[in-house]
This record gives sequence, structure tokens and C-alpha cells, in this order.
Amino acid sequence: MSRNKRTVETYLDGFRRNDHEQILSCLTDDIEWTVFGGFRLTGKEAYDAAIEGPGFVPPPRLEVVRMVEEDDVVMAEITGEVERDTGEVMRMSMAEVFRMRDGRICERRAWVIELKENDYR
Repeated sequence: MSRNKRTVETYLDGFRRNDHEQILSCLTDDIEWTVFGGFRLTGKEAYDAAIEGPGFVPPPRLEVVRMVEEDDVVMAEITGEVERDTGEVMRMSMAEVFRMRDGRICERRAWVIELKENDYR
């Protein structure tokens, strides 16, 4: 496994354990995070504050379906579940693009689709 893919795996494992220190160790100081349809932020401090996300109870359960890499970009297809603060479980499918610099994530672009009926709706 490449250095960049290992970083992404370490990063995702940090989310699975709600380990802020582990997550932040995988990021550059000038990290940019975009969740399309949700928000955009810059910097580790803002990133740290957004890790849990309002309305959710960490940690999420995440499974990598596949991960591919080209040059300084790692792309991952991920499925997962996270508990809402109401007790309901949100099932989701995610496409994640990680731009890397010197073995750390400098940009994360995410598309998160909530699954309400089955694996495609």
C-alpha cells in the first residue's frame, strides 16, 4: 500500500474511533474540506471543530468499498452508518477525493448521500 493510501486509511480509522489527534495528524495545516451541499472550511482548527458534525453521535461506522490513487490524489468509495442525536441511524454512501501533499491530506472533497430505502435510494 502506498504512503498516501496508508495516510487515508489512518485518517479514516481516526474517524472510526473519534480520535481527533489521529485525524489531525493526517492533515496539512492549511487543509481545505468541502462537503458538497453542506459546508466548506479551511484550517486544522476549523476542521477539528467540525469532526463530529452537529446532530450526530460519533463515531461513525465506515467501510471502504474501494480506493484508487493517481499522482497526488486518492479517491475512496465509502459506505457507513452514524447515529443521529435523535437515536435514529443514518446510512450513507460517500465519494471522497483526498489531495495529498508530502504524505498528508491538504484537501478533502466529499459527496455524502443519505440512503433511506436501499443501497441506491
